[in-house]
Amino acid sequence: MSVTHAPQTADVLARQDPELAEILLGELDRQSSTLQLIAAENFCSPAVLAALGSPLANKYAEGYPGARHHGGCEIVDVAERLAVDRATSLFGAEHANVQAHSGSSAVLAAYAALLRPGDTVLALGLPYGGHLTHGSPANFSGRWFDFVPYGVDAETGIIDHEQVRALALSHRPKAIVCGSIAYPRHLDYAFFREVADEVGAYLIADAAHPIGLVAGGAAPSPVPYADIVCATTHKVLRGPRGGMILCGSELAERVDRAVFPFTQGGAQMHTIAAKAVAFGEAATPAFAAYTHQVVANARVLAAGLAGEGFVVTTGGTDTHLVTADPAPLGVDGRTARGRLAAAGLVLDCCALPHADTRGLRLGTAAVTTQGMGEKEMQRIAALLAGVVRGGTDSASAREEVRDLVDGFPPYPG
Repeated sequence: MSVTHAPQTADVLARQDPELAEILLGELDRQSSTLQLIAAENFCSPAVLAALGSPLANKYAEGYPGARHHGGCEIVDVAERLAVDRATSLFGAEHANVQAHSGSSAVLAAYAALLRPGDTVLALGLPYGGHLTHGSPANFSGRWFDFVPYGVDAETGIIDHEQVRALALSHRPKAIVCGSIAYPRHLDYAFFREVADEVGAYLIADAAHPIGLVAGGAAPSPVPYADIVCATTHKVLRGPRGGMILCGSELAERVDRAVFPFTQGGAQMHTIAAKAVAFGEAATPAFAAYTHQVVANARVLAAGLAGEGFVVTTGGTDTHLVTADPAPLGVDGRTARGRLAAAGLVLDCCALPHADTRGLRLGTAAVTTQGMGEKEMQRIAALLAGVVRGGTDSASAREEVRDLVDGFPPYPG
């Protein structure tokens, strides 16, 4: 949805449902008037949004192209095949399943394809940046499987490879998961493949965060190393909210059956079409340049925060995300996030390795989509520090935020 298209959409809704029209325009204003620094979010293109709002939303399509459980799927079959072809080409994979509704759904399907309840799985512990699907007792993963967590070095914040190998040799897991929601460095996929082979385990890469960087050549690919790669299609990839699974041909049927009929019902064909659009956009030189700028911006933001007194986890970043401890500025993560939200700076809290307090997790994907560069990252770092310290009041900060986003609107009209 472009800014110019939004009033047209609102006009349609205003006649049918004025209450919801007001909500839609309110969210558009929120996104356009505040700084979106959540690492898991981005602004997808008007073409992606157009596909999401297309007549494909009307079609029920259980099954796969050429083998649906409903009639009238000739056109949506073409859309799904296009999404699959674009995904396999973009990531160099033998097979892609584009039906997963989310990243968590993709991970659930990967587990269903390879594991049985009670199997042992080695994954990054939640206190070190692991995801809920990596063994949280509140999640299906922690209830159905026996997760053994590995961690990071207390001094460097880098994954402790010696511990990973020792735990693998001791517990002989059925699968090893490599991936994180708050680890700012590239993963050594070759190392994880080596350990998995050493103990006879499957390797599952949860690449929900870095997959967009992989598409643009700004991060190493897990595809040559992992048995299954799970990912989201939003975040840096800049597509619709949804999931995706990549694997070799030998696991293709198991993965597809794990998605449907084991864990999901009918495919969301409008979302699959939007994924196809995003994969096509990600194959362009412009997107590759974008991903490298995302990383450059994150590194400048990390350096700026460190210069302002934050403790930046691992001393920097290789990716789009930065995690930082605001404690040296006199507040904890939750207090800092509240102050920043009041000032129009939207970001998340996260666990800090080997710490009792929570820190801040920031990402540069959305602001880079808006066209911001290193100069703006320096400005944002200083603004963040001023608000967290309490030296910049929320009203003054909101004015500066408004000035920034007015110069870089997410959907220029």
